[in-house]
Amino acid sequence: MKTNLIQTSDAKMRELLKVVDNIACSKASVLIQGESGTGKELFARYIHSKSQRTTKPFFAINCAALPDNLLESELFGYEKGAFTGADKRKIGSFEAAHGSTFLLDEISEMPLLLQAKLLRVLQESEVTRLGSTTPVSIDVRVLATSNRDLGKMVEQGEFREDLYYRLNVIPLFIPPLRSRPRDLELLANYFVEMICLENNLPRKNLSEEALNKIKSWKWPGNVRELQNVMERSVLMSINTEITAGDLLIKNYKKDENEFYFKPGLTVAEAEKRLIMKTLDYTQQNRTQAAQLLGISIRTLRNKLREYKHTPLLGESI
Repeated sequence: MKTNLIQTSDAKMRELLKVVDNIACSKASVLIQGESGTGKELFARYIHSKSQRTTKPFFAINCAALPDNLLESELFGYEKGAFTGADKRKIGSFEAAHGSTFLLDEISEMPLLLQAKLLRVLQESEVTRLGSTTPVSIDVRVLATSNRDLGKMVEQGEFREDLYYRLNVIPLFIPPLRSRPRDLELLANYFVEMICLENNLPRKNLSEEALNKIKSWKWPGNVRELQNVMERSVLMSINTEITAGDLLIKNYKKDENEFYFKPGLTVAEAEKRLIMKTLDYTQQNRTQAAQLLGISIRTLRNKLREYKHTPLLGESI
């Protein structure tokens, strides 16, 4: 996406955006966790865009993309002669980001030695270039992202506990796309529209069968995977309507258990699956679920009470 606007119709995501709006103008560190492809960097950029630092460029560095020694010099900079090949002074990214927002992407991949130096930056608001003994004061709002559970990494000795608590002042967790069924259709249509505009193509739309196929996939790559699939499908489809056959999803396989009814399934089991799936879709909004199912809210409550006392298929409610 080439925008800081976060597209969502999911209740949990909207609550998350309210939190972000409330804390955007603070100086507090933010730790954004979630699976790969959920949009963690997009949230970081959204925080920057809502802050008082938005007039300055947004800075970001991927901690997993650089070797340890290069990451250190990129972050902190160095003086001339600090090491072989250092023929002139270099300002590090922290200094360059003075007055702005700095994202440490994939913070979990930062080596322990650098974690100690980062902790000092957060505590003292100053950096010391390699080869220097003179600290430089900086004003930087630090954000960090991770697709790993940093709390568990702390328990296993793979991440500094003091740095974890320093970063985790404002914790945000981005839910995976598979738990946001309403966002699947919204984002799929949004990507189709954007990809058509960016490539000067006639307006295309998704068929009902295509949308059903999208909703039947778990999207292990989350929003990034969905965006890639939509781009590939839009560019390769020859008609203005994108069909299920046009959707090129790698390793696609229908989830028969969750989305389809098998022959031999009892009426009671089918009814329960339909009710529970509808509740998932409405994010446990019983009134809306009852309306979609065409039953009264009282009937729905009675059914849920029945499932609680006599769960089907070995399930617990």
